[in-house]
Amino acid sequence: MTRIGCTGHQSLSPATRRHVAAAIADILAAEADAGLTGLTSLAEGADQIFAFAVLAAGGRLHAIIPSEGYEQTFASSLARETFAALRSLAREDTTLPFSEPSEDAYLAAGHEIANRCEILIAVWDGKNAAGKGGTGDIVTYARKRRMDVRVVWPDGASRK
Repeated sequence: MTRIGCTGHQSLSPATRRHVAAAIADILAAEADAGLTGLTSLAEGADQIFAFAVLAAGGRLHAIIPSEGYEQTFASSLARETFAALRSLAREDTTLPFSEPSEDAYLAAGHEIANRCEILIAVWDGKNAAGKGGTGDIVTYARKRRMDVRVVWPDGASRK
């Protein structure tokens, strides 16, 4: 069984989303086997793109939810609906013991994903995290653990 996790930016331009989806699909095709499990918090942007790619590759989702009430942090109703749909498709669902969303909860969720996977896909522009628990923090954590981190940031990529 191959366990691949994802961390990444939430705000991606439409063109970047398309390129990121293709790059993630290529990584999954090259690395995944019949027992692929994708670990993600199902956040808007990179996490949801990754989740769809895992399902399209025939894999299973394991949702790592940072806290109770996490879905209320989504800015748009579309993002909340997509989160709910993907969460319902997850074979496993782990909610961390935080009573409400916080940077500590996001950091813990990122660490939990990194701790449970062999490969971590990071949809990352290479910049420091904007807040505690952001993509840069999770990449730093994974690299300190000497994990296989695959950075996806196609030429010309941009955040919204």
